[in-house]
Amino acid sequence: MSEAEAMNDSPEGMTGLVDDWSADRQAYQVPWGKAMMWIFLVSDTFIFSCFLVGYLNVRLTTTAPWPPQSEIFALSFGGAPIPLILIAIMTFILITSSGTMALAVNMGYRKDKVKAFWLICITAAFGASFVGMQMFEWSKLILDEGVRPWGNPFGAPQFGSIFFMVTGFHGLHVTGGVIYLLWVAFRVKRGYYDNKGFEIIEIAGLYWHFVDLVWVFIFAFFYLL
Repeated sequence: MSEAEAMNDSPEGMTGLVDDWSADRQAYQVPWGKAMMWIFLVSDTFIFSCFLVGYLNVRLTTTAPWPPQSEIFALSFGGAPIPLILIAIMTFILITSSGTMALAVNMGYRKDKVKAFWLICITAAFGASFVGMQMFEWSKLILDEGVRPWGNPFGAPQFGSIFFMVTGFHGLHVTGGVIYLLWVAFRVKRGYYDNKGFEIIEIAGLYWHFVDLVWVFIFAFFYLL
């Protein structure tokens, strides 16, 4: 009996639904792994949206002067300080990593696991570089500028708390993504997905593109506004 005939003979209603789930049958055209990743990303979108809305509320309602981002996040390279240069480099790195991740997904569907492996590793390296730069940024703010979660010498005391909360939460996502990508790359290289298909690379890519997109909003709202 074919699968289509088996589905036609299945009970209808709640009994049929229970039978399908217990048989691990795919009820929709979207695989379970991809569907679960989308559900996770939607829930994460609400969290980041709340953070950014909270930031805008604090920014618009505080009576104390807001610290000048162009001065706080400036770096000097043997001359005058360059505003937001480190943040621009971090943003460029994440955007570039989205490109390498898209290429990895393409190589995965072509079943070229060698190129897919190296492209995933390059993406993870970009992510690790981003986290390293963020750690440098935090150390500069804490040690050199005196910014703390409960206050700072530049103005509104809420600046430190919301900065460390938003960028730290995003940094945790990037760190988790790097670990996730390395785990996927290792299994790709070992041939774990040779018979299962390389759909896992696309699922990992969905997460990574989401992390990159969130950073674009953080960059626009927090550093440029």
